[in-house]
Amino acid sequence: METIVISLGGSLIIPENLDLDFLKDFKTLILAHVAKSRKFLIITGGGKICRKYQDAAKELGDASIEDLDWIGIASLRMNAELLRVIFGEYAHVQVINNLSENFSFNKPIVIGAAHMPGRSTDYDAVEGAVALGSKKIINLSNMDYVYDSDPKINPNAKKIEKISWADYRAIIPKKWTSGLNSPFDPIASEMAEKERMEVIIMNGRPIDNLAKCLNGEDFIGTKIF
Repeated sequence: METIVISLGGSLIIPENLDLDFLKDFKTLILAHVAKSRKFLIITGGGKICRKYQDAAKELGDASIEDLDWIGIASLRMNAELLRVIFGEYAHVQVINNLSENFSFNKPIVIGAAHMPGRSTDYDAVEGAVALGSKKIINLSNMDYVYDSDPKINPNAKKIEKISWADYRAIIPKKWTSGLNSPFDPIASEMAEKERMEVIIMNGRPIDNLAKCLNGEDFIGTKIF
């Protein structure tokens, strides 16, 4: 039975408020593939609620980087619990916070979160993939592609459809910082390259794009390998 690892960005779960339409579509698509005897490990991000809490901590308190990371972990765990409940009987009864340890896969869907500061959920997705022996991660966010520079700053930024790990790591920051805005974080990228994984960066909207990816059809997104 094929197991698919998905890193579900918080920007899709809660861009400003909870996106119920997206969550409904995501649930329907995943369960359709569960019916095809596929299993899923889904790791959640924090989204806008994470940034709001971190910004408040920085403005009103003397927040360290580790403090901000713990706030981020709490927010994504809340999103993970929501996903676990949404998938109901199809999901493992508990969210798995530490994906580096052995965990049960007695249900077709396992929801993962995070357990320590100093990295993003990208790293947790890689850890989960290693634990399962999977060589591919689908990273869903609100970005269509990886670009050679930040398209929000540079209107002439060029999209990248395929890129090696060496070339990708050359265009992202070298170190992880809390709240880092990078398609796939530096620490996770180093580990994924070492494990010879393929990571797909793609927009979770419209949901049809993810459906094409899961069906082995052409899709909009970037392959890092």
